[in-house]
Amino acid sequence: MRLFCSCTRWAFNRLQEDKSREELKKECQQVFGLNSRCCDDAILKGRAIIESQKELLKMEIEETKTKLSRTEKKLSWTERTLNKAVEKNDSEKIKKLKRTVHGRKARVKKLSDKLDELKVHQDNGTIPTVVFGGHSLWKKVCKGSVSAEEWHKARQDRLYSRGDKTKGGNPNIKISEHDGEFFLSVTISHLSEQKGTDKKDRPIMTRAPHVEGRLWLPDKYRSKVYELLSSGAPYTVELIKSKDDRYRAHISFDLTPPDLITNPDYGYLGMDTNPDGIALANVSYTGQPEPWAKNFNVPYPKALHKFDGEFQVKIHPNGFLYIKIPELSYSCGYRRTYLVGVLAKIVVDIAKALGKPIALEKLDFGKDHLNTNKKFNRMAANFPFRKIVEAVIRRAFKEGVGIKQVWPIHTSTIGYWKYKKKYGITVHHAAALVIARRAIGFKERITNELKQKIQVLKEKLNQKANSLPGEGRGMTRKVKQLFKKLDGRILKFNGLTRKQESFYSVWHDLKQLALSSR
Repeated sequence: MRLFCSCTRWAFNRLQEDKSREELKKECQQVFGLNSRCCDDAILKGRAIIESQKELLKMEIEETKTKLSRTEKKLSWTERTLNKAVEKNDSEKIKKLKRTVHGRKARVKKLSDKLDELKVHQDNGTIPTVVFGGHSLWKKVCKGSVSAEEWHKARQDRLYSRGDKTKGGNPNIKISEHDGEFFLSVTISHLSEQKGTDKKDRPIMTRAPHVEGRLWLPDKYRSKVYELLSSGAPYTVELIKSKDDRYRAHISFDLTPPDLITNPDYGYLGMDTNPDGIALANVSYTGQPEPWAKNFNVPYPKALHKFDGEFQVKIHPNGFLYIKIPELSYSCGYRRTYLVGVLAKIVVDIAKALGKPIALEKLDFGKDHLNTNKKFNRMAANFPFRKIVEAVIRRAFKEGVGIKQVWPIHTSTIGYWKYKKKYGITVHHAAALVIARRAIGFKERITNELKQKIQVLKEKLNQKANSLPGEGRGMTRKVKQLFKKLDGRILKFNGLTRKQESFYSVWHDLKQLALSSR
């Protein structure tokens, strides 16, 4: 592990000097004494790090630009507020605002310097400094809160070997089975010695020694590994050493996709993802909710038995249900991964029973929201949306269930205004219905019923404004502006394309109206 990790770092630095892969393989064997394939794996690892850093550099530049522009706006707002406070001679407010302005100016300078540095890397074709072993761990070492020995262990804690079909699965890290038990054998290639040369003057090496140990596998994967070994298919293994000196093996291999057992002609199972669970909508090909079958029930996961209410299912007979796992919003580590896997299995099993593919939102939670809204930052950081979506997609792929990801914008707003009251459901169920309808191909139009609902709300707010005058009650100036915008946009909205909707969307104004009038 120490030699392999050192070889990876060495290859990473040489690749940045534009050295070729073949050139590095020969040099690497001389420097580290590892076999050709092991050196090649280390070189590929180093190349993968460089490529990922280049992709991350583009993302980091875009995110830093967004953060900088937002921080500059906040600074200008604070400066205007400070000028007003100076005019009113409010000493306490002036003192507080001066401190805020100073902090935001420092933040603007920090982001500007960071953006300039990132752009220099992009222009020169280089990447920012990479700290093997972890940047945060290295900072702790510098502060003295963590020993240097722990950091060194983190830098040499893994061994990686690619699979090869021509060499029985994996030449350097082999899995074997004997009497129902699995074993893992690792080739210690640097301990082989030269015993001569062949006709072409190439070195002939002695057989390298092996280290073998028992491999524990979960029961659900044992049959798959049996198939893998009997077929001789290639598999990749990465050994990672944990802090308690245990070795975890990550085994990966190619899967052949099964035939699809779902048919979009029947409709879709819409799924709306939330921090504490998921809402599902059973939607027919007509775009309307389809009631559940009489014998329908949600498969209850057997391993969830820690406390009452850990797994809650609320089924609406008209085709909606909500699966709530409260612990999902605050659990961490393997527990959260397990809960996400439970959700994915349930969703895919329901889709299989219905024979319908799953419709999902294609959301993107970037880091551009940081430093703007603390409450949203906390929610977004704890919201395992990506984990849930990836788990559902993986599970559906294995089970032969179709997946369709759709445009995510305004699904909750459309559901709130058009379907929530109509079907007597929550806004999450309504959003799941909109997602499924969008997957089928329906466009959400402004109906006469919705126009009447907006008119009724307008009259209701006018009455409130007359009875209780004052800003923040009834028809405020903000709400008046929204109604004025809607009067012009509603008439044109039904003829707009999806691209035009991004600029002239009625749903954005309706969202603001819903938030302002609640």
